[in-house]
Amino acid sequence: MTVWDRPEPSARPVPLDRERIVAAAVALADEGGLEAVSLRKVAARLNAGPMRLYGYIATKEELFDLMVDEVQAEILPGEQPGDWREAQRVLAHRTRGAALRHDWLADLLGGRPTLGPNGLAVTEAKLAALDGLADVDTVMRAVETVSAYVIGAIRREIANLRAERATGLSKQDWRRASGPHVMRMLATGRFPALSKAVHDGTDVDAETSFATGLEWVLDAVAVRLTPPA
Repeated sequence: MTVWDRPEPSARPVPLDRERIVAAAVALADEGGLEAVSLRKVAARLNAGPMRLYGYIATKEELFDLMVDEVQAEILPGEQPGDWREAQRVLAHRTRGAALRHDWLADLLGGRPTLGPNGLAVTEAKLAALDGLADVDTVMRAVETVSAYVIGAIRREIANLRAERATGLSKQDWRRASGPHVMRMLATGRFPALSKAVHDGTDVDAETSFATGLEWVLDAVAVRLTPPA
């Protein structure tokens, strides 16, 4: 039985429900990452005994599942765009936005599908946007491919933001600090392609990089869309 199927106990003596528990856990994670979340810390924030929470949530993994599902509600658009590319684009950018607001989400994306109502609704929206444009297996692979790009790009961006916080160095500060080493290595002539990229390539911000890569992935998906006979 999943946490969504298991009924909640009585709220007495301290008024509790899963909604309040999850909201407290999300707030803790937003403040200090997943390592700041435990049933004991959530209980303390709610002024409840830790054992009370086990009636609502059996494990920390269940709590994480509920937290992800809570944030996935932010990904769903108000209405489904009619164009399949725009639908995938909106969902991808809204996923990135949710991860930037809750960067712990990057650690929990991917892996087994989330089974909460919001997670299922996000998956439904991704599949529905392509429904009828190809056979079901092609649609599933297309959704997996777009999701793999989105998750990978988000994790890279979040990793860079965490590095900035951990070191106190912005992207430009880090480049200035590491620049002399990089230039010495490039001067050896061992990395001609990398040297060309460093000297001649155009630097873009994270949002532009994400959007560009997404469009290229959607271009590749478009090639595979052939409505079934």
